[in-house]
Amino acid sequence: MDVTSFSMLGGPHPQRGVGVVAPFDFALDRELWRWVPDDVSLHLTRTPYVPVEVSLDLARLVSEHETLGAAVRALSAAEPEVLAYACTSGSFVGGIAGERAMCEAMARERAVPAVTTSGALLEALAELGARRIALVTPYTWSVTLALEEYLGEAGVSVAGRAYLGLTRHIWKVPYRDVADMARRAVLQPVDALFISCTNLPTYDVIPQLEAELRVPVLSANQVTMWSALRRLGTRAVGPYQALIDAGARPGAAALDPLDPALGALEPEASGLAGPEAGGRAGPAADVPPPAAPAPPASPKALPDPPAGPGTAGPAAEGGWT
Repeated sequence: MDVTSFSMLGGPHPQRGVGVVAPFDFALDRELWRWVPDDVSLHLTRTPYVPVEVSLDLARLVSEHETLGAAVRALSAAEPEVLAYACTSGSFVGGIAGERAMCEAMARERAVPAVTTSGALLEALAELGARRIALVTPYTWSVTLALEEYLGEAGVSVAGRAYLGLTRHIWKVPYRDVADMARRAVLQPVDALFISCTNLPTYDVIPQLEAELRVPVLSANQVTMWSALRRLGTRAVGPYQALIDAGARPGAAALDPLDPALGALEPEASGLAGPEAGGRAGPAADVPPPAAPAPPASPKALPDPPAGPGTAGPAAEGGWT
């Protein structure tokens, strides 16, 4: 075949860029890409290595404004249209004011919108109208508590939690452990479940948990990509995920696509997002609606480390109790 015929393809297609700043130990680049449509590219960079295990101290170190500024400057040559800081603990450790200051510090280096994982979480909870949630983390109790305090500051209460107590190798946690923690965290009616930490694999477990628990399931990487792509005016790719596919949310009308009386629905008209326009049917009609919002928990009133049923406590690395 004449290789000159390839010139007729007209490619490569133009790409829009998202600049991603991640902590030095981030190991799930490929998971981030799974939420990204074909016309968007991710440009990733890491913060400098520091010999500190996962803790509040590490969260502060990887979120210093000088560190963020250097990382954004390293991304400038790729000309990203949006910046995303992909770390949950690093973006909630300073509270709501600290998270906003991080976005401002990134935007100062490059005049484009900037988001963080923890800011994206609050945006996603508002999108779903979720004020009372369950929480799953791989962190120690002190880091988990700091996340609850951040959520409480935003008026979001935590009705149940499960945590692993890990300080390293979080990316090695298997899906089955994530799913088991989720089941233990959701023992009371909640509006949503959040699985924290961008270094915790979650993409494939989200649809399974939403079908089983009958609540929207959010994860750190999911909300980060969803929020960044929104600012590009495009949608994240995530089949059967309530945040991304409106038809998968509790209470969504179940439509039979084979019913000729309905006719063909465009993705926008059907309330579906992304190339997975077929979506999935909403929960059965007899599923009760989400619980009414509960008053936010005061940080001072948060409980001691949980030890009863439905919680996962600190354990040896790679396991949980």
